[in-house]
Amino acid sequence: MSQERVQKLLARAGVASRRQAEELIGAGRVTVNGEVIELGAKADPSADAIKVDGRRVQPVADFEYILLNKPGGYITTRSDPEGRPTVYDLLPKRWRKTLAPVGRLDWGTEGLLLLTNDGALAQRVAHPRYGCKKVYHAKVKGEPPEAQLERIRRGMVLDGRRTAPAKITVLPSRKTRNNTWLAVELSEGRTRQIRELFFRIGHPVGRLKRVSIGPVSDRGLPVGAFRELSPKEVAQLSGKPRRHGGGKKKSGAPKSG
Repeated sequence: MSQERVQKLLARAGVASRRQAEELIGAGRVTVNGEVIELGAKADPSADAIKVDGRRVQPVADFEYILLNKPGGYITTRSDPEGRPTVYDLLPKRWRKTLAPVGRLDWGTEGLLLLTNDGALAQRVAHPRYGCKKVYHAKVKGEPPEAQLERIRRGMVLDGRRTAPAKITVLPSRKTRNNTWLAVELSEGRTRQIRELFFRIGHPVGRLKRVSIGPVSDRGLPVGAFRELSPKEVAQLSGKPRRHGGGKKKSGAPKSG
């Protein structure tokens, strides 16, 4: 295995959350091969001895990949100070410590969310340089003129930086008198990017749903349900076969507790 930041390895092994792992490292409680490390240090869990308070951390034997159809009203985080429900409330307890979301969907956004303990695949899916496109269906107020849609397609400046070009297609079959449904394809994913872009052109988003992540989509996955990715889907996302925790496809309904 390749080296990764130790806080990521601790989170994947279920020792602590990423933030808690950073605190453990900052407190000098984590060693690699007998040496106390500093934040930012990397290690290879298959070759290096990683310990917390003198106890060896066991590396994860298999990668797991979960596709969740996130409902609106859930936060993409392990815990929320305001007590709002999180995406982990929809998963069995055994995955709550070991799997991390690849990117985020905000509180009101629905749709497909990938969770995994495979850091390399997560990087390929999340980072724009790998070209993993995400497609969203957005219901916007009114009917945006083609000239305004073209502004978004070319890229607009948000927070001092121009957005990457986007692909936008009108979905005429879903058009209503007061709203327009659009398919929006992005190669990057900034916080609330789609909502902010359409707000800037005067056609705010009323509903937003992610319908595909690269080659992975699933119209038949119920809202709030999840399943494992197939080995074929994992290979498509990663560009090569990965170790998969059994390869058996599973599904589930919303769970809590």
